[in-house]
Amino acid sequence: MIEELSNKKEQQQQIQNAEKKFQSLKEKRNELNDLAKLVREERDMLNKKRKELIEQMKKDKIERDKIVSKMRAHKEIRNKLQQQAKDLIKSKRVKRGEVIRNLPLRVEELKADVQMLEYKQETVPMSTEEENELIEKIKEKKREYAEGKKLLEKQILIETDLSDTDNSITELFKKADEEHEKVQKYYNESQKMHKKYMKLVTEISASINEANKKHEKYTEIREEAQKHHEKAMEMLSKIMAVKKERKKRWQESKELLRSQNIRAQKELLDKKKLEEIEKESVDALKKGKKISLTK
Repeated sequence: MIEELSNKKEQQQQIQNAEKKFQSLKEKRNELNDLAKLVREERDMLNKKRKELIEQMKKDKIERDKIVSKMRAHKEIRNKLQQQAKDLIKSKRVKRGEVIRNLPLRVEELKADVQMLEYKQETVPMSTEEENELIEKIKEKKREYAEGKKLLEKQILIETDLSDTDNSITELFKKADEEHEKVQKYYNESQKMHKKYMKLVTEISASINEANKKHEKYTEIREEAQKHHEKAMEMLSKIMAVKKERKKRWQESKELLRSQNIRAQKELLDKKKLEEIEKESVDALKKGKKISLTK
């Protein structure tokens, strides 16, 4: 009896320990699920922000392309004006026929070459080596231009019938300069937009990496939560199985006790009945009656 009580007490303690373990696993699972939810929300916020950045990047790209288109249009006009001026210069050279008289044209041509080279340096992307070579060419052209100007100062005879051509050349260069200013303006604007665009590209790339990390973390936490859930369910299943077994044993014990009580009561009743029959038999003998063993 004492051993049975000891076993019951030990079993009860094991169930209590198992229930504590189950609660601990369940609490840890819930904690991990809450953390996973938080990480998932952070990931979703990053994805939303990335979509916004992509939309802004598309808008900036369209705006940048419009600016570049304007720059190219003005660049084309500028180049045509410069070419027209150079064509007039060549025409003047043919008409003069003499080297000394072609000097103004040569100086103008050198000026045009210097401008063209400077425009190229300002607007055309190039490597350091290419830019250094271009700078040397500009220096050489400027030197030739400076020498030409000195010689031009000595020249006092200018053909009057070419004055209109000179004015046209001047006007063409003036308009070319105006177009170049527009080219430079749109070039600077396009560079600003390009930097803004590239900054967005970098931010988007960083956002994607961060969102991927958050997703990996979310997946890991969810897997860990699932493991704790499975362990908790396994523990709960064991607890329920033990309780079910205990209940079954209790029912069996109860049924056994009930059967024993019934049997005991029956035996008690049978004993009383025998005593009663015995008493009646004695009374019958005393009265001279016949004795019956059954009632």
